[in-house]
Amino acid sequence: MKKLVLGTALLLALGMSFTSCRDTKKAESVEEAVENAAEATKEAASDAVDAAGEAVEKAGDAVEGAVDAAKEAGENAVEAAGEAVDNAAKKAGETVDKAVDAAGKAADDAADAVKKEAEKLKASH
Repeated sequence: MKKLVLGTALLLALGMSFTSCRDTKKAESVEEAVENAAEATKEAASDAVDAAGEAVEKAGDAVEGAVDAAKEAGENAVEAAGEAVDNAAKKAGETVDKAVDAAGKAADDAADAVKKEAEKLKASH
């Protein structure tokens, strides 16, 4: 019986030593995989933060560009409207001047016609 107990103990000890060696290798590879995964996660998070920062920066630049473009468009519209008003005023002034000239000429022509008729009447009497 003593040999049976000692034989069983020897077999258990050998079985445990082989099993524990395999477990150690697995534990090391699992530990290494966890470390690699943690490092990859850290790098991915860092890259995500950098990308988000760049996206926010680009969005800010785009907003600034849009504001500048809108401001410039507004200024151009005001300037164009001012020029249009100035041009319309000039045209109206020119038209009024032409109308005054035409009215003056018409009055002169009418006066000349009246004088001619008056001379004809004087000559015939």
